[in-house]
Amino acid sequence: MSQDYEILLESGTNELEIVEFEVQNNKYGINVIKVKEIIQPLPITFIPHAHEYIEGIIQLRGEVLPVVNMTKVLGLPTGENSENDKLIVTEFNKQKVVFHVQNVTRIHRISWEDIEKPSDMYQGGNSQVIGVIKIENEMILLLDFEKIIVDINPQSGIHVGQIKQLGKRERSSKRLIVAEDSPLLRKLIHDTLAEAGYDSVEFFENGKLALEYLHAAAEKTDIENEVQLLITDIEMPQMDGHHLTKRVKEHPQLSKLPVIIFSSLITDDLRHKGEGVGADAQVSKPEITELVKSIDRLVL
Repeated sequence: MSQDYEILLESGTNELEIVEFEVQNNKYGINVIKVKEIIQPLPITFIPHAHEYIEGIIQLRGEVLPVVNMTKVLGLPTGENSENDKLIVTEFNKQKVVFHVQNVTRIHRISWEDIEKPSDMYQGGNSQVIGVIKIENEMILLLDFEKIIVDINPQSGIHVGQIKQLGKRERSSKRLIVAEDSPLLRKLIHDTLAEAGYDSVEFFENGKLALEYLHAAAEKTDIENEVQLLITDIEMPQMDGHHLTKRVKEHPQLSKLPVIIFSSLITDDLRHKGEGVGADAQVSKPEITELVKSIDRLVL
């Protein structure tokens, strides 16, 4: 790992690196920080009655890992495996999953500002695409790997019922701001926070919009009277959560605002990134109960 890469990881520069891969000659991308390694295909053991996306399981250095067939995920015609096939070993949401693709071509470093949000007209309500990247007259589709996993195993997602064990609560006097690009997750977070008593929550679909709102609020009044806490995802078009956190903590009027990073990318290997930009807490999706407990600790 180069020194430049370390600077990129640590500084909250609003940049990311993506691994470009191919499925049926179409180009897709995955955030480098989700990727543990890229390997040649291994023997895959078929699992009877598994989800249609699951090709089987492999054994990698003693670990048994599921293999997701990206051709089936993307609804493309299946064909014979080729000599360029690769297995992308990933870790997010506190689990390891292998994705079978047809080629891995290169790594790109880009800004979140250069990632366009997909249009509702062409992506549909069940799309796995979270961003469109234009590079050298080509388009790379950035995929929502968290949604792919939830589609396979719904129990791995956020569930309102997890909050019921906390009992009846009253938190309506506390106003929260949430930056989250996924419409599905915005609704799930809204419902679970409401169940936890936090029913005064405003959502923004990326860090840039959230920061603009906070700047405007800070100019009008003491921010502590307007907003009590910020929750942010990491991966968002326009401005990611690390850069948002850094900008908030560097701002003279906003610096005391507690920030919780709620992301699938909170792992032991990556937690230092949030600490480096000043996050007050970091919680891995889908641990919504831990998120609520962190909110309680910071605002009560």
